[in-house]
Amino acid sequence: MKVTTRAYIGRTWMLYLMLLLPMAFFVIFRYIPMTNIVIAFKDFNMFKGVWESPWSGFKWFGQAFQSRDFYNALRNTIWLNLLDLVVGFPAPIILAILLNELRFTLYKKFTQTVVYLPHFLSWIIISGIASKLLAPGAGVVNILLSRIGVGPIDFLMDKQLWVGTYIVLGVWKEVGWGTIIYLAAITAINPEVYEAAEVDGCGRFGKIWHVTLPGLRSTIVTLLIMNIGRILGSEFDRPYTLGNNMVIQVSDVLSTLVYRVGIRSFQFSYTAAIGLFQSLVCVIFLVAANSLAKKFGERGIW
Repeated sequence: MKVTTRAYIGRTWMLYLMLLLPMAFFVIFRYIPMTNIVIAFKDFNMFKGVWESPWSGFKWFGQAFQSRDFYNALRNTIWLNLLDLVVGFPAPIILAILLNELRFTLYKKFTQTVVYLPHFLSWIIISGIASKLLAPGAGVVNILLSRIGVGPIDFLMDKQLWVGTYIVLGVWKEVGWGTIIYLAAITAINPEVYEAAEVDGCGRFGKIWHVTLPGLRSTIVTLLIMNIGRILGSEFDRPYTLGNNMVIQVSDVLSTLVYRVGIRSFQFSYTAAIGLFQSLVCVIFLVAANSLAKKFGERGIW
C-alpha cells in the first residue's frame, strides 16, 4: 500500500522534531563558526572584527611556509602520528583477539574493564603520573632499573626516549577503548563458521587467521581510513602536557605551535592559515585512503 507524504509525516513528525536540536547544535557551533576561516586571508584586528579587517591574500600562508618552526612542527606531527599508527593501531586488534580466546568469562570482563579505564583519564593526570613514575631520582621505574644496574634514565628529558615514552603512553591510554570496537565486531561473526573451520582441521591459530581476522577486515579498514585521515591532525593536550623545553624539537606539533604563536602571541591570522592547511591535507588523506580501500574491494566510509 502506497503511503502518502502527509500520512508519513503524521506518523514520524516527532522523530523529525527530535532531530531539530542536534541539527541546530551542529549549525550554530560547527558550521557557522567555519565562516571565520577567512581570518587566514586577512590582517585580523580584534577591535575591527573578522569582516571589517583588511584582506591580505595568501600572505600568512607564505609566512608559514617560510618558517622553520612550521616545518619542524609539521615534521613532528607526521612522525608522531605515523608511529602512533604503526604501533598503536594493531594493539587493540591483538588485544581483542587475545581477550576473545580467553575461556574464563569473569577474568575476561575484569581484564577488559581494567584496560579501557585509562581512556577516561585526562592527559593532565597521565602526564602527572608519568612524571612521578619516570622521575630520574625517586621514580619507581628508575628505582627498579637501578636495582638491576641500569639508570637512572630521564625518559622525559631525552629526545629519543621522549618519543618512545609518548607512543607507549598513548597506546596504554587508548588500547582498551579500541578493543571494545573489535570485540563487538568479533561477536558478530557467525559461530557456525568457527565450527566449520574446526571440522576442516583448523586449530586455535588457524581459526584466528582464517575466520577472526577476515571477519574483522571491514572494521579494520574503516578505522584505518579514519586514522590515515588524521595523519596530519594532532591532539593538543598530549604533546603539550608531556613536552618541555628540553625536547621541544621533537614534541612541538602543529597544535602546540598554533597555541604558542596564535593564542599567546596573538597572531590569529597566521595560525588560522596553519590550521586551514592542516585541515585541507587531512581531507586529502581521508579521500585518498577511502578511494584506495574501495579499489581493494572494501566499502570505505562513504
